[in-house]
Amino acid sequence: MSSPKLLIAYDGSRNAQSAIHTVAGLFPGATTVVFYARQPLEGFAAHLEGHPALEKLKGLDAAALDVSEKIAADGAQLARDLGLNADPLISSTMATASEAIVDAAEELNVDLIVLGSRGLRGIKATLLGSTSANVLHHATRPTLVIPSDDVAVARRSTRETAPAQ
Repeated sequence: MSSPKLLIAYDGSRNAQSAIHTVAGLFPGATTVVFYARQPLEGFAAHLEGHPALEKLKGLDAAALDVSEKIAADGAQLARDLGLNADPLISSTMATASEAIVDAAEELNVDLIVLGSRGLRGIKATLLGSTSANVLHHATRPTLVIPSDDVAVARRSTRETAPAQ
């Protein structure tokens, strides 16, 4: 079997870094796209046409793009350091991160989408949203959600202290 082509959704967090470590162990040498989804500030800019604040907003957006490129490049470098054949990719779209991930996976024709998990549950997941849950519900490709060590420890602790049913 040939090596799978992977898309790793990456936001620079410890959870995303942990996912790269796990993937490198599961699929050594795999071709990987380390993907960062950003939302440009142009949605705000449409309401500021002719306003002096528009130039400041454009400057902020350019700086945010630079940071996005660095996050994706750092993730790709981590993946390469761990033995994956990785390239960075960012998207700048008004779509949500989960929509951008699903769209990129289709465009790149990847075999597997990989995401780290922040471990949000209940009201936090409802209020803050869960990118991994949204991708799982909307992806048409196999998807792997990897809990970081911290998330796994917290989940084990919760299970051990929960009353038996």
